[in-house]
Amino acid sequence: MARERLSLAQARRMALGAQGFADARPTGRVDRRHLRRVYDRVGLIQIDSVNVLARSQELVLFARLGPHPRSLIDDATADGEVFEYWVHEANHVPVADHHLYRWSTAHPRRWPPIRRFIAARSDFIEEIYEQVQARGPLMASDLTTRQGKKGSWWDYDDAKIALEVLFDFGRVTAVRRPNDFARIYDVTERVIAPEVLARPTPTEHDARKELVARAAKSYGVATIADLADYHRQGRTICKQLVAELIEEGRLLPVEVEGWDRPTVIHRDATIPRRIPNRALLSPWDPVVWFRERAERLFDFHYRIEIYTPKPKRRFGYYVLPFLLGDRIVGRVDLKADRATGALLVQSAWREPNVDVEAEAEVAHELAGELALMAAWLELDLVDVVGAGDLSPALARAVAAGPTATCA
Repeated sequence: MARERLSLAQARRMALGAQGFADARPTGRVDRRHLRRVYDRVGLIQIDSVNVLARSQELVLFARLGPHPRSLIDDATADGEVFEYWVHEANHVPVADHHLYRWSTAHPRRWPPIRRFIAARSDFIEEIYEQVQARGPLMASDLTTRQGKKGSWWDYDDAKIALEVLFDFGRVTAVRRPNDFARIYDVTERVIAPEVLARPTPTEHDARKELVARAAKSYGVATIADLADYHRQGRTICKQLVAELIEEGRLLPVEVEGWDRPTVIHRDATIPRRIPNRALLSPWDPVVWFRERAERLFDFHYRIEIYTPKPKRRFGYYVLPFLLGDRIVGRVDLKADRATGALLVQSAWREPNVDVEAEAEVAHELAGELALMAAWLELDLVDVVGAGDLSPALARAVAAGPTATCA
């Protein structure tokens, strides 16, 4: 049977549809049902502490839902519907999927210093666990053992390292304190509902295979490397699991225009006729978090420059790609200046696929999305203050007033 062939435009629409961008944003009150809908699409939401604009996990929701209560994830966590674990990176994941990650608790993180600490300080780790069991929930600072100058390990002292080891092994679970984002640890049995913990634990092989299938569903169309990256599984084992899923008919091999590697689609994937939405994407949104995939799908080269010295930054400190329809058409460096009540556009750039004739439309749509974001963040205005080849047109569009979501 001939293998299905997709144009690159079809692959983009399939990928964006799988991520929820073919769905209309809610027009009324946004609540837990909408959060569940996002999780049904993406499976997991990466956590990041940078708060120059809004935390990444909030931006992932804003891209798909528009303005929403900023406590959605915190409230779901407090109600036991979401928990935190190392998956792609640190992620908020549905508690209903807890059983799929238990296999990974048998494997310490790959960092050699962590492994050495486990080997050398097993008794100390048990002492820390007993403290959490007796006194929890608590923060690392409640157990500090540091004396004198700060050390390495991100300035973690031994108690913090022990807590992270226990977190890795699933013996303790953590939630984030909203005001400063610090982790608060407690024994897992007091955080995860008994009925969830009682669910049968699948074999590592079966759990890994299910995660590959879910990654394919969330991506729509994907290479082995894409699927391995989604839940941080090795490419070799992922290749084997993909072969099994193809044999079972859950994944289907395809060819994509311009891609030179084996590619699959999920059997339930569809190709939307169009992507009717626009969105500002977090640097850690699944659409762009695997930079190699972003280049293949969108011809979009993206590197976050937070840790790049300012004189060497090309685009800015906290740069968000701007998705319009099925193309990434620009990028903006944004800052929420709460002291002045302004959403600052510190630079705005159009992508090479946007010619001068299309620049006004891109600026118009971007201005509308920025106005929506500013209102959501309770800021009074959008202020284009920086450089970039899109900045002049964007400044004119902002001055002309907000616009409705693209349709």
